[in-house]
Amino acid sequence: MITTSDLTKVYRSRGRAVTALDGVDLHVREGEVYGVIGQSGAGKSSLIRCVNLLERPTAGTVTVDGTDLTALAGRGPRAGRELRRARSRIGMVFQHFNLLSSRTVRDNVELPLEILGLSGRERTRKALDLLDLVGLADKARSYPAQLSGGQKQRVGIARALAGEPRVLLSDEATSALDPETTRSVLQLLRDLNRQLGLTVLLITHEMDVVKSICDSAALMENGRVVESGTVSELLATPGSALASALFPVGGEASAEDRTVLDVTFHGEAATQPVVSQLSRTYNIDISILGAALDTVGGLQIGRMRIELPGRYEDNVVPIGFLREQGLQIDVVGEPRLVREGAK
Repeated sequence: MITTSDLTKVYRSRGRAVTALDGVDLHVREGEVYGVIGQSGAGKSSLIRCVNLLERPTAGTVTVDGTDLTALAGRGPRAGRELRRARSRIGMVFQHFNLLSSRTVRDNVELPLEILGLSGRERTRKALDLLDLVGLADKARSYPAQLSGGQKQRVGIARALAGEPRVLLSDEATSALDPETTRSVLQLLRDLNRQLGLTVLLITHEMDVVKSICDSAALMENGRVVESGTVSELLATPGSALASALFPVGGEASAEDRTVLDVTFHGEAATQPVVSQLSRTYNIDISILGAALDTVGGLQIGRMRIELPGRYEDNVVPIGFLREQGLQIDVVGEPRLVREGAK
């Protein structure tokens, strides 16, 4: 549904060039919720603004719903009309709501419908339907100043849906909200994804957003995508930076002659007493250094950092036992070659 290929964006100011996007390849499948995560300055906002051509890429291509948007940009009046038509199928939700304070809630939702040329009666009917969809039917005549942050964002979502888009872009839509409101807005986005078949691309710096609603995710650093895939794939990838960030566990070895493992539990394995079974089977004392457990996509997923007595070579058999139980095992502090060779 959304594909970027070798996407590059360079900003130039006073003789300086700053590369915000450096050859970004991204593929978002139809009907999924895809999260792009990274710290400030990673290039996330530039990416999402290039996807709907609010920013024109310096190089590379953006294809949405089978249309190469970059091929239409700057190619004359006819191509311009085609570009506007293609962009009308892309909804955008902003971090700071961008509502017009002088217009009522209903009028804010009607704004894109005015631009599309719908009649007054049709605009009103559609706006009221959308407000009902986002749970704000009773706020149609209110003004933005009378709404809470979460309600303002729901108005922004309703407005983004006015053009019946197939794709919804979310630019840090929950970063200005409190945790409880964030959860309700994320649940609304997931519900809309399922009810309307929307493909949702959201950017965020909050790992909880990815855990709450994302089917797939990408990690950006310095304008590049350094890791991407479905959340379940990432959690099963040895040494995944995203998996470690989603489920951080800490703890250091108590002595040099110890083996420290990061154990990732999926699905049914998350409820099995695997650690106690390991201890009984091999008669070894196991220390739990840290643990994190949460629900992702309706499935329980957890990570645990444990310490085994003895060095890695002394624990090959116990580690093999854990892998036979369907667990993902990362040996902390061991060279990558050793970790991969032990699979």
